[in-house]
Parts: sequence; structure tokens; C-alpha cells
Amino acid sequence: MSTARPSTRDALLDAAAEQLVRRGYRGVRMQDVAAAAGVSRQTVYNEFGDKWGLAQAVVLRDNERYLDDIDRILSEHDDLFAAVEAAVLFTLETSADDPIKKVVLTGAGGDELLPLLTTRADPVLFTASARLIEHALEQWPRMERAEVSEIADAAIRLTMSNIMLPSEPPERVARFIARMVTRYLGGRAGDG
Repeated sequence: MSTARPSTRDALLDAAAEQLVRRGYRGVRMQDVAAAAGVSRQTVYNEFGDKWGLAQAVVLRDNERYLDDIDRILSEHDDLFAAVEAAVLFTLETSADDPIKKVVLTGAGGDELLPLLTTRADPVLFTASARLIEHALEQWPRMERAEVSEIADAAIRLTMSNIMLPSEPPERVARFIARMVTRYLGGRAGDG
């Protein structure tokens, strides 16, 4: 659906992200995003459809960047338990400081964005799940896709739940989720 050049799209997303953090969702104006990127307001509408589409694109780009970091973290560990523990801990710690996630979770400037991580989180969850499954199967090829898919979904949802409503210290949650994943998958991760 993208019609703008990649650099224009990135400039629009950068401008929108900055406005979301500073003003909250309600304070974002398409005209201001366009002006910051040096394009017309119509270009913003052509690219994202509406303000919701723009906000969703900001969250999805933020998620892609996060998943790049997760790929790197998982690749640093041969042991499945250590890999999951490190990935979950990274997720919980960075989410607490991520300005975009704070806007979404706290409802700064209106709570309209919360569905992007809850009731309308399919694009975020699907992307995260697909990337984690592919990474796991590549790094630990003895695992079965169906089992990895089941446990990845559970681990992602449990991690997201702890992002939105922390109940324990991040280290404890990370160890618990790593135990859950490795117990479910048994010894199939092998030596990679």
C-alpha cells in the first residue's frame, strides 16, 4: 500500500512518532506530520489513510525494530533457556523505557492506541510470532513447527501481559517464561 519513497515514509513515521510522544494520540495532526516531513498533508493521507493508520504504522515500525534486536539476542545464545530468558528480559526492560509503548500503554493524550497492543494487536502479535518461530526453527532445527508455534504464542502473550500489568520483577518473569518454553519443548532444541 505504500506510495511514498522509503525516505519519505520514514520521515513521516519519525515525525508522527515524535508527535505521539510529545502530544499523545489526540494531539497528533496530519498537517503537522506533513510539515515536519516536508510533504503535503495529502501525501500523509495517501500513505496511511487516516490518523489511526499512521499510528498503527508507527507502532508496527517500532515492533520491527524491536524484533531485529530480539533476533540478535536469540542468535547470541545456543542454549534455548538462556535465549528465551534473555529475550524476555530485554523485552520487559526496554518496554518500560520505550516512549512509543508508554504512549500506547498509558493512554497519554487519550487511550485510543491501547487496542494496538490488546484487542487489535493482531499485526503486532502475528509479526512477532512469525519472526520468533522462523528464528527458532532455523537456530534449533530439531524442533517441530506446530509445537514452536503453540509455545511462542503463549510466551508472547504472557510477556505482553507482563508489559501491561507487571506482577513480578523482570528477571523472575523471564526465568519463568524460559522454564515454561523449555519444559514444553523438552530436549528438542538440542545443541542447535
